[in-house]
Amino acid sequence: MAIPWSFYGRRTELSQLQAILARRRWFFLQISGRRRIGKTTLIQEALNADQRARTLYLQIPDSDPVGVVAACNGYLETFGRPERVSALGELAKLVGRLAETGHIVAIDEFQYFHRKPLGDFCSLLQAEVDRLAARASEITGGLIVLGTLHAEMTALLEDRDAPLFNRATDRLDLGHLDIASILEILRAHADTAPQRLLFLWNLFEGVPKFYRDAFEQGVLGADRRELLHRLFFASSSPLRGEADNWFLRELRGRYDMVLQHLAKNPGCTNAEIEAAITQVSRGGEAKQVGGYLKILTERYRMIERKLPIFAPAKARSGRYYIRDNFLRAWLSALQRPVSATAFRPPEELITQADERLATVEGFALESLASQLYEERSRLGLGDFPLSERIRGYWDRGDVEIDLVAVSESERRIRFGTCRRNPDKLFESLAGLRTGAEAFIQTHGRFCDWRREFVAISPEITPEFRTRLRHSAVIAQDLHDLTAGL
Repeated sequence: MAIPWSFYGRRTELSQLQAILARRRWFFLQISGRRRIGKTTLIQEALNADQRARTLYLQIPDSDPVGVVAACNGYLETFGRPERVSALGELAKLVGRLAETGHIVAIDEFQYFHRKPLGDFCSLLQAEVDRLAARASEITGGLIVLGTLHAEMTALLEDRDAPLFNRATDRLDLGHLDIASILEILRAHADTAPQRLLFLWNLFEGVPKFYRDAFEQGVLGADRRELLHRLFFASSSPLRGEADNWFLRELRGRYDMVLQHLAKNPGCTNAEIEAAITQVSRGGEAKQVGGYLKILTERYRMIERKLPIFAPAKARSGRYYIRDNFLRAWLSALQRPVSATAFRPPEELITQADERLATVEGFALESLASQLYEERSRLGLGDFPLSERIRGYWDRGDVEIDLVAVSESERRIRFGTCRRNPDKLFESLAGLRTGAEAFIQTHGRFCDWRREFVAISPEITPEFRTRLRHSAVIAQDLHDLTAGL
């Protein structure tokens, strides 16, 4: 019989939330994280363990006050509550009354209260929060607000001029599941073959809801084409509109060219993005690239600027990447084939999408290997205790190193090359050694450290391992890097 879906990972966050509930006093908890990352599931797991029966969940729509009130009344009816509200002020007072009677109220998509038409709600809620905080030891209920847009949640709860500034008693920021948790899912419902891990991680990274969608469609352990068909190309596919509905609609059509270019060309510099946009738009949009990058980085957190290892914070050698694997995979490989399903044979479109995803997986392998190095070091696994966060290295002289790992305690430095196709590992070794020499010349403190070279691919045969060993190179595949996790 199939093993039922369970709660995976999040043990630290779950224990933190359970500790908050165990206080049995007023709390105001802020939980942030991207959509589908498991915020609501975490709350449900903690409340079930705490045996809290008095709960109310509200999801705020991106609407005007009338739409918000209507949605809240719908949730009150669903939860069997007799109360109804007719204005935002009544909703704020209802939250206060329920908390007084020991209820846990969770308000999802709280960031929409940053919209101007809904702006009064936070001032109205402030009065209730302050009243409850003044009697914190007597109040056994609490308020949980959940949000996905980091900058807008910050503006509502952390800006000094915001009505709710300094009111939150606790904060949780949910990131992706770690790879150990993903492996736990795969062991229970599929297998941990390296190609499957890379394929799924490139698509879903550590977003638990996407793995559950694949499980519920019965394709978590299926081959690539079947999974793509069921999740993206079939008429009832659960993820065919995910990126457009939950990511790109927030942008309302803006910044598309920047995101599309970064999806296909990860690791671009500011100048390279400007040049590409100039070519497409004949200069019209290029003037705004700097502003676009700032907004996409700071407000929406859709992209990030990475610096090479040991680079100063103000270095001009930064490169831009899409932060979220799913968004990158969607824009670079899936969006156009999925949109063409009404006009082309599905088999042809799935082949096209799969080929494009394979290209993206080459870039994903670098970040997967880096994360595995960090997780193994944190858990005390393997033979390389890290003292620095894993990053690649590059400079303006065309030096390019996929992975640089530093172990201060053992005075060892490791340089790595990552290739999705193991046949390409050998041809990359000369460049790896040249790049490592240039790195040592730039960072002289490593001159007398032990230097190691590593070649990383999803799977490496015994014959390849022997050849690499004869070249004084350590072979590591995903079997090696996931051992013990």
